[in-house]
Amino acid sequence: MQCKLISALAMSMLITANCFAAEFFADKVDYANKNNWAFFSVSEDKPVDVFIVCPTVDMGQAGNFNADITDEKIKNKFIGALNMEKGIYEDVGRMFSPFYRQAAFTIYSKSLEEQEKYLLSAYSDVSDAFKYYMANINQGRPVILAGFSQGSDMTLRLMKEFYGDKKYREKLVAAYCIGWRITKEEKKAYPQLKVVRNEKDNGRIILFNTESEGIKESIIIPANTWTYAVNPLNWKHNSRPANKNLNIGACFMDYKGNIKKEIPKLTGAYIDKKRGSLIVPDIKKEDYPPHIVQEGIYHVYDYQFFYRNLKANVKVRTESYLKKHKLSSML
Repeated sequence: MQCKLISALAMSMLITANCFAAEFFADKVDYANKNNWAFFSVSEDKPVDVFIVCPTVDMGQAGNFNADITDEKIKNKFIGALNMEKGIYEDVGRMFSPFYRQAAFTIYSKSLEEQEKYLLSAYSDVSDAFKYYMANINQGRPVILAGFSQGSDMTLRLMKEFYGDKKYREKLVAAYCIGWRITKEEKKAYPQLKVVRNEKDNGRIILFNTESEGIKESIIIPANTWTYAVNPLNWKHNSRPANKNLNIGACFMDYKGNIKKEIPKLTGAYIDKKRGSLIVPDIKKEDYPPHIVQEGIYHVYDYQFFYRNLKANVKVRTESYLKKHKLSSML
């Protein structure tokens, strides 16, 4: 039942987004103003651009359901969370990330229908920022889309809205939508949501959700839901285990983007057949507490457990794209 509801919400998203945005936000964010961007690195000389969307940092402690991006504390949280991810991408690309009125964490205790109101409002900002970036900044450059958690939800919505158009797909190096889901129903409604087939191909999506064995539901993958996924250790879709020797290095970051601790060969991984989650058999639950979700769901560690593999893969996919299109790499 939840799969069908998720699919129906996805298919109606583009029709209803503007209605919800008008209901919740009477004003538009001015993305011509650089102060409305967490990252806006137009001056750097790099071969591609990275449009990256921040994960949930507003816990809704003030009773709000969408973030106030005039609040400097919230903006600092945006930058801190993005700093934990940017090291994976910044070697290859100029970084662009909008402040947006993201849905607060408290909305995830609501029904899927209620959640969608606040998520659509958040997406109206992300869509506006992307439109501004494409019209005024991009100038035909290759693009990596990136996100984590709610940021990946927003990035997948960009894929749904824009990447049915061939002119967008041709410029897409890859979309790293880690910590979110794509169901079969969504894939049927939006055929452009293609998951990568190997470590080099372009124009496709990378996604996975890290869990221990035995988990039956989570905020990210509800009960009776199956999601597409790829194993970041071997870039396969099947359930064949990848040994921890393939894990180049797990990196644990602070809000300044510094690596506090690095552990090579921390864990192997395999994809669960029933849920499409990424199982990490070598992780002890007590060593990696879940923080905001239930025990055994390693959502906050999705990037960190596979940091070096993801960083290496961004370079491989970028080189593949540049070579295919006969562009100078500068890497």
